[in-house]
Amino acid sequence: MASQQIAAFNVIGVAVRTTNQNSQMAIDIPSLWGKFMSEGILSKIPNKVDDTIYCIYTDYEKDHTLPYTAIIGCKVADLSQIPEGMVGHAIGETSYQKFIAEGDLLEGAVYYEWTRIWSLNISRSYTSDFEVYTQRSQDPVNPTVDIFIALK
Repeated sequence: MASQQIAAFNVIGVAVRTTNQNSQMAIDIPSLWGKFMSEGILSKIPNKVDDTIYCIYTDYEKDHTLPYTAIIGCKVADLSQIPEGMVGHAIGETSYQKFIAEGDLLEGAVYYEWTRIWSLNISRSYTSDFEVYTQRSQDPVNPTVDIFIALK
């Protein structure tokens, strides 16, 4: 797959520190999604560019086998107003490899795509990887989620 350059952007949202060890992320990340949805975080994010939801994976201790931070939020114009209980994160311009998770999101389509990514020999930078949830992600018949992996 060809890489693509993505311009720098900022995100504000809610975060959790987690790990893939012992499948801890299977508890922490759904819980973070639950918080994002149940507390109406989408409507509380200031300076949103749009309502596209991003799930960012960043602050890797080393690689995907060790602890990292997951952030669920939205792209914002700037990080000047970060509400209490939320975090701001700046993603620098870099090259990414794009993957697409397709299928039932409630049945783990995104997780299965990640397990495939983890098994590939990709020259990852482990800076900030992210998933993008747009209108296509809400398609009840065949939802899709774009996954971007930062490259060295």
